[in-house]
Amino acid sequence: QVQPVESGGGSVRAGESLRLSCAPSSSRYSFACVGWFRRAPGKEREAVASIYQEGFGTYYADSVQGRFTISRDGTTDTVYLEMNSLEPGDTGIYYCAGTGAGYSRQCEDAFKRADYRFWGQGTQVTVSS
Repeated sequence: QVQPVESGGGSVRAGESLRLSCAPSSSRYSFACVGWFRRAPGKEREAVASIYQEGFGTYYADSVQGRFTISRDGTTDTVYLEMNSLEPGDTGIYYCAGTGAGYSRQCEDAFKRADYRFWGQGTQVTVSS
């Protein structure tokens, strides 16, 4: 079964940047709608950002708006999450999720409901003060 595969996590200090990557485990598959979610220790999973196809629709949580940027490389079908001005509150396990969608509004709805068919194993991001 195809699965999104995350990479790029690590430990940084507040104010620094990281870039996460997400690609399908098989090149035969492509997710029209890809979302990033995170779970901080002791907290509920939180939606971070999502993208429909190659950027026809992008959505962000208020907590990351202006600091994080989601994008997709259509050649490699890799989705990136560029995280700038990181804060200790951004610490957590970041999960990539993928699903099909026929149009941008479906992707937006999936993001709001965390309704994705495929989920990755997650990558750890730690931000120290």
